[in-house]
Amino acid sequence: MPCDTAPGASAGRPGSDRTDELTGLLPAALETELIAFRRDLHMHPELGNREFRTTAAIRARLEKAGLRPRVLNSGTGLICDIGRARASATRRPVLAFRADIDALPIPDTKTVPYRSTIPRMAHACGHDVHTTVVLGTGLVLAALAEEGRLPHPVRLIFQPAEEVLPGGALGAIDSGALEGVARIVAVHCDPKVEVGRLGLRTGAITSACDKIEVLLDGPGGHTARPHLSTDLVTAAARVALDVPALLARRVDTRSGLAVTWGRLETGHAANVIPQHAELAGTVRCLDLAAWRDAPDLVHAAVDEVATLHRAKSQINYLRGVPPVVNHPEIAGLLERAMTARRGAQSVEDTEQSLGGEDFSWYLEHVPGAMARLGVRPVGDTTRRDLHSGDFDVDEGAIKVGVELFTAAALLDCP
Repeated sequence: MPCDTAPGASAGRPGSDRTDELTGLLPAALETELIAFRRDLHMHPELGNREFRTTAAIRARLEKAGLRPRVLNSGTGLICDIGRARASATRRPVLAFRADIDALPIPDTKTVPYRSTIPRMAHACGHDVHTTVVLGTGLVLAALAEEGRLPHPVRLIFQPAEEVLPGGALGAIDSGALEGVARIVAVHCDPKVEVGRLGLRTGAITSACDKIEVLLDGPGGHTARPHLSTDLVTAAARVALDVPALLARRVDTRSGLAVTWGRLETGHAANVIPQHAELAGTVRCLDLAAWRDAPDLVHAAVDEVATLHRAKSQINYLRGVPPVVNHPEIAGLLERAMTARRGAQSVEDTEQSLGGEDFSWYLEHVPGAMARLGVRPVGDTTRRDLHSGDFDVDEGAIKVGVELFTAAALLDCP
């Protein structure tokens, strides 16, 4: 079925590589403004649920454009609707564009004019770019709506606390971010993908991610007489080694369920068997069904190993986020939008990441898709990664992201 387009808005042809077949291109003056906006955010990063300055800046720019954003119940983050819903019994739910607005507790190690001014905080994951892309999308679509050329209403979601498990998406949903929404899309910066290109896949594109803390206790004692006590150091070592091995044989290996430890602490003296040990790590899983079973499986494996070594165990299991599973139709919408803007060669297959993303919570309610937005400068061979103090982007990605999203809004079909 062809899209219901407004006057003057061509739907484009599937597979077309022409960029002038759709309205919604980013004007040069607005692109310059958006780059400055992104740099301002980059210089003033804020951690999850503390994004007051960021929220105020987004709100002020949207209101300047005549829009009416609403701050979320948490006090940070906001949503904003663009375009009038049709007064019809068949009124169509809207397409939502989501951005995350929080930064990370990581020092900014770059030497650039827009380096973070806040000690030990940085936009080291590209959320400033995500925010700017959705803001720019809103401004372009608002102008089209004023001219009567936006075929369907859309919603902007600026979500706080993506980096804080179990994620600010849950609070945004509780604040009504998905009311009236039928589909949702997002992008995430990818420093491995060249600017001007989009990484996309159907199905799971990220991993589930939970956190686990294991506390082990024993009576303690002298290292000369371990047989009279609980050798807690050995018990902790066996939990670290054997729990991942047990899990590998208790779930389908295709599910990718894996426990990886990041901290192990126990003991203070060479000749003293300690009374307490702690391990902490993450549980990652590529499969949604296996993720739902993961807490029970991990608890059982830890208890089994600890009991074997006569240690008492306590497990604190913090539920994180499920995997992001891209819906085929919504992933297809993003592919058509990118193809319409930059040609079929601009879309590349991407792998499933073991990183977690709370965009997955929206997909528990409505179908959606996340794509990887290329931010690596053309010809740059420097290897940078997310969550690194030297992370930066080619700011040409902002234009690419905005025009991707505006095309998606114009091509979105009932």
